[in-house]
Amino acid sequence: MSDRRSAIPAFYYAVFGVYEPILTWMGLLGTLLDPEKTHNLQAPWPRLSPPPTQLPLASIVTVVQLAHVCALLGTVNFFLLSTARRHLFAQPALQEKVISSLLTPLLAGDILHIGLTMWALGDSRWHFSEWSGTLWTTMILGLTLLVPRIAWHMGVGRYVDKRDGKVFG
Repeated sequence: MSDRRSAIPAFYYAVFGVYEPILTWMGLLGTLLDPEKTHNLQAPWPRLSPPPTQLPLASIVTVVQLAHVCALLGTVNFFLLSTARRHLFAQPALQEKVISSLLTPLLAGDILHIGLTMWALGDSRWHFSEWSGTLWTTMILGLTLLVPRIAWHMGVGRYVDKRDGKVFG
């Protein structure tokens, strides 16, 4: 099947079915290797109040659980998108509906992730020079997923049943 008849052509599969799962699993691995560092680099610390040298157990558990949930979402992406490409290739309208049911809440999640991160940073949100490399990476990588998700929802470079169903049907 050509990519023109797919709701998840190669580019989108590469972004959401390969790149995003790799990012989420790398985040989990980094968190498992050093949960305190992962925690402490999430946001700038006040100059006179350095990060704690030892985190409470509850904080470590929370950071690890959050990283696990992210990796789980990446894994769901991989399996759902792979299954939709493999088994629904002859039914692009159904493929589009299934993929939309995954990418729509993830689009909302991307927007909320960036928005809530900025909100949670308080006044530090505008002090970009104080942002850690981890915070910058989080925001930039978030945009590398948000932009293609918006493009997918706009129908850029993929099969859209309302537009293409009559042409290919």
